[in-house]
Amino acid sequence: MVTGTAAVTFTRDEGRTLAPSSESMRPITYTWGVAALDEPDTLLAWHDSDLLLSTDGGCSWRVAAHIEGWDFPPTLTAAKGGRAYAWSENRSFLYRYDARGAVKLKQPVDFLGLGTDPDDGDRLRAGGSDGTIWESVDAGVTWTQIGALTGAIGYYRFAFDPMNLDHIVAGTVVNGAYVSRDGGKNWTRSTGFAARAANVFNVVFSPVDSNRVWAMGLDLDNTEHPAHHGRHIYVSEDGGNTWRAVVDESPEVKLINGPTMAAHPTDRDVVYFIFGTHFQGYGTDVFRYDLQSGLTMTHNDHDGVNAIAFSRRDPRVMYLGLEKIN
Repeated sequence: MVTGTAAVTFTRDEGRTLAPSSESMRPITYTWGVAALDEPDTLLAWHDSDLLLSTDGGCSWRVAAHIEGWDFPPTLTAAKGGRAYAWSENRSFLYRYDARGAVKLKQPVDFLGLGTDPDDGDRLRAGGSDGTIWESVDAGVTWTQIGALTGAIGYYRFAFDPMNLDHIVAGTVVNGAYVSRDGGKNWTRSTGFAARAANVFNVVFSPVDSNRVWAMGLDLDNTEHPAHHGRHIYVSEDGGNTWRAVVDESPEVKLINGPTMAAHPTDRDVVYFIFGTHFQGYGTDVFRYDLQSGLTMTHNDHDGVNAIAFSRRDPRVMYLGLEKIN
């Protein structure tokens, strides 16, 4: 039983069984960010205007900070030292949270991705909506531009290798994906997406293998295809240089542009992605794709899942940030 909030639940069987809550969610609320910190059993979640904290593995929660004026939709990125950074995609909104509380920070551009150094909670990298790459070495107080991706029409996502911040994969508008291995100074256009044009909406690295990267994209050459409408989950096995489609949209597999995605914390071959809607009381599908065994799915009655995190103590424990519309 989860107490203190109904915004976050957990599961030990990949969504087949969800922990119930003693609370109830009011309509039209979202939980956009969930992060497992490096302190034992400590998690943060962003629900509406509240930054929620759990110190007992997600069993009970309390409000750690109430922040007005937040910008939709906040994401939480954990950092070393019991710290996390809250930022909003394509918005100027950035906060740092640690034992001293929540601090508002000023960013140089709107962000489309943020990564943290696994050995230094003060060192960050970020990708801007204009293609620029930035570094901070003082926990987000000041920023220096260190690179830029030019030549693409627009940008959807910058994903940073959690083991090496110099390794970046960018998902773009029309131009597919690009990869850099020197912090954004030089870029190589990836292959394996549509020959003419492709949107790459979301990119996630495996936390245990820098060569294994997952993406969701739209093949603009095949949007009229009667089966998959051009939407696919892709995998790269060389760090983002080459890609292949491994999951197609179908009547059984509903793919939206930029779904919630998370790579398995210990198995490089597994990625999770979400489809959820309140329409006609459908609920949420939690998809699990395994390169070795294929696609499986569990279903729950929640209106949506907007964030996924995993326990650092037990990777079988998955945390889900929930939404409620009706």
